[in-house]
Amino acid sequence: MPEAVKKTSKRKSSSAKSSKKEVKVAISKSKRKRSIARASVKNGPGTIRINGRLIDTIEPTFIKDEVLTPINFSDMTKDICNKLSISVNVHGGGVSSQAQACASAIAKAIVEYSGSAEIKREYLNYNRNLLIDDPRRVEPKKFLGPKARARFQTSYR
Repeated sequence: MPEAVKKTSKRKSSSAKSSKKEVKVAISKSKRKRSIARASVKNGPGTIRINGRLIDTIEPTFIKDEVLTPINFSDMTKDICNKLSISVNVHGGGVSSQAQACASAIAKAIVEYSGSAEIKREYLNYNRNLLIDDPRRVEPKKFLGPKARARFQTSYR
């Protein structure tokens, strides 16, 4: 029988300190109808991912354009976003409301990351809904009808 092999573990000496760089990260969330989007922004190569997928792979293109509105509307935001890595998680609702929630979350995260009042003012002048969520929600269905306000038709003839 072979001899038992002794396993040794290498331990770092206590004098060697692990140096971690502090990474500035801005996290924001946004809602649109039933969709909820959470965006995180940090220094990086300028990639944009939505639910783990690169933005270039998203179809149809009008949805991609809707998501990219907070980035493409001015030269200042394009310059800032080329140096940032943006990751968005979104769920719930339909495709269009998810795209609008993503755009709003990205805009909020960029404003929070930059801390610039000028960028915030630009977003508010361009489209207020990028920074301020729309509070409207679907009204719940009531009894005696097919929808919230509609009632079933009756015929007396």
